[in-house]
Amino acid sequence: MVSTQKIMTNKEDIQYFNRNALLSSDESCTQCGRCCEKWGWGQKGVIEDIIPWMQANRQDILQHVSLTLNNKKRCNGRDISKKDLPDVTRIDYWVDPDGRALTHCPFFRRANDGKVYCKIHDIKPKVCVGFAPWNEGIRDYALNCPACRITTP
Repeated sequence: MVSTQKIMTNKEDIQYFNRNALLSSDESCTQCGRCCEKWGWGQKGVIEDIIPWMQANRQDILQHVSLTLNNKKRCNGRDISKKDLPDVTRIDYWVDPDGRALTHCPFFRRANDGKVYCKIHDIKPKVCVGFAPWNEGIRDYALNCPACRITTP
């Protein structure tokens, strides 16, 4: 499982290591939810996400995953076994239990405090763990992200 690790150097220079991105305290997520609302669905997955979900029997997550096998057969994450993994050619997040693509993340939750929480934060997909809105490829969006401040790293 990929996790977010906190690396503390000193009070003035706290940095967060989130997969490949180092974030200064100025770019700390404010949990506004804009990222998840815009990109929290329609993402491609990786086998490295599926394996821990299978091992933990996370049917609540697997039911929202669509897999395509090398014979072009599509199946739901609930219906896949370890022996099928070498035949997976494509993984799509997120679908309803009947396999229809969702236009939202099923694990997105806005709380009464106004912040957004991920219902599967401890085991969320790599695409979510590694997301950084200040990424050069999405600079137009990053300028609207409250965590990005005035400049990008």
